[in-house]
Amino acid sequence: MTLRIIPQRFAPHAQGLLRIAAALLFLQHGTAKLFGVPHVAMFDGLQLISLRGAAGIIELVGGVLMLLGLFTRPVAFILSGQMAVAYFLFHAGQDLWPIVNKGELAALYCFVFLFFAAAGPGAFALDRE
Repeated sequence: MTLRIIPQRFAPHAQGLLRIAAALLFLQHGTAKLFGVPHVAMFDGLQLISLRGAAGIIELVGGVLMLLGLFTRPVAFILSGQMAVAYFLFHAGQDLWPIVNKGELAALYCFVFLFFAAAGPGAFALDRE
């Protein structure tokens, strides 16, 4: 006998809620870089034609598509890759441990998006499988 706190039939709903929450949090990175909302001083004067500018575009478009649950698997795969690159390019060289190199969020996003690339969007998605 398996003890289930949440019945298995609600797994797609929990998966959909995780997708929506992750997308909303991720989307903030794109809006902060491209529109200054919310304001993050590090992104002041950001050039659109730059690595961070390109990341902002990917975060904005990818965040919206993930939020809607549209083209979820390929978008999630791209976002997972972006976060892997971000981790190794900006964090890993500073220290071995993510808690020290401040790469925890990039690593977590990488694996959350990899999950959605493999598992699909869950409930509440426009391209629900």
